[in-house]
Amino acid sequence: ILGGFFFFNADNFIPFNASDTSSFNAIAITGTMTLYAFLGLECATIPADNVKDPVKTIPRATLLGTLITTAVYILGTVVVMGLVPLDKLTNSPAPFADAMKVMTGETGSYIVAGGAAIAAFGALNGWILIQSQLARAISHDGLFPRIFKKENSNGVPVWGIVIGSALSSLVMLMNYTEGLVEQFKFIILLSTLCTLVPYLFSAAAYVAISLEGKKSKKPGTGIFILGGLTFLYAMWAIFGAGEEAVFWGFILLLAGTPFYVWLKWKNNLQNR
Repeated sequence: ILGGFFFFNADNFIPFNASDTSSFNAIAITGTMTLYAFLGLECATIPADNVKDPVKTIPRATLLGTLITTAVYILGTVVVMGLVPLDKLTNSPAPFADAMKVMTGETGSYIVAGGAAIAAFGALNGWILIQSQLARAISHDGLFPRIFKKENSNGVPVWGIVIGSALSSLVMLMNYTEGLVEQFKFIILLSTLCTLVPYLFSAAAYVAISLEGKKSKKPGTGIFILGGLTFLYAMWAIFGAGEEAVFWGFILLLAGTPFYVWLKWKNNLQNR
């Protein structure tokens, strides 16, 4: 990143908004797609049982990791935009490799492309394992079918991995008529939207739970400020997802209603 500033060209940042939409809409959709890169930070709570003093350790690690990641993302993006001209960057399938090519030539671009591929496979592997853990936790709470908490001899919720991976593949096929870039963009926005819904309710729940715990005291304004800002940000990011992602996200959320009713009915029968 530091070496890239020696080849920096500030003219590559003009025009700042190269899209066909207004600056407000462009910033909104950029904010939503940027949030996709930070999804999963809540997964730090999954190994809480195996972490020493998780109440303090996990929040600190999450905040520190988020700050470091943000700094790397911002610096890396600024350097790439400063090295690669806008007309090439718009259609580039590997912008970091193209930026490295400006500094070191073909060899450097191949090395960066190879590293990006390895990182992508590692991230994919992590997400596949995480999705099964989340489904298993929800199943233990009685809000997901029991098949998701079934484990093999090694303690792995294998059915959660299989079903989750199959559903992810199905979602990708929903937009197969579009180009690869548009397809990837659609998946990012849809995934982010589905995550923003619980974020939005979590912000409201934070205020409600905080007020519940302060019945005998006057609630501080910080509770309303933090909860309100989080709620507004989630709403703004949902707006940035766009009409298509919001439409399909709404359909997916409604599709889960029959499963919720069925599970509640089964749980009531078992508790009688």
